[in-house]
Amino acid sequence: MRGGGNHSGGRGGGGDRHKGGDRSKPKRDPILDLSKYADKRITVKFMGGREVSGLLKGYDLLLNLVLDETEEILKADNADQAEPATRQIGLLVCRGPAIITISPVDGSSVIANPYLAAES
Repeated sequence: MRGGGNHSGGRGGGGDRHKGGDRSKPKRDPILDLSKYADKRITVKFMGGREVSGLLKGYDLLLNLVLDETEEILKADNADQAEPATRQIGLLVCRGPAIITISPVDGSSVIANPYLAAES
């Protein structure tokens, strides 16, 4: 038998410190509000260089994404190709920590890099 003390019966021995108090954690705000892009096509770039485009079906606070009708945009082998090659993937779950950028497809376009020195 253990000796002495008043045992409170709960973990950590604190017993009554939370009675009457609010135990809920404060609500965390999302890093990025993606609700306006729901069921719209977005492009996602990952660490390591991969890039995909698909319909945003779901996301969470950690920016884990669910994309449908997804296609991977493959890197062009030569600069002669007008359109990059793609590979159909379908339904995809993207892990938030691996994502570098998220951008909408509608309303965006590729522009020339203004910081590259013009070749003479």
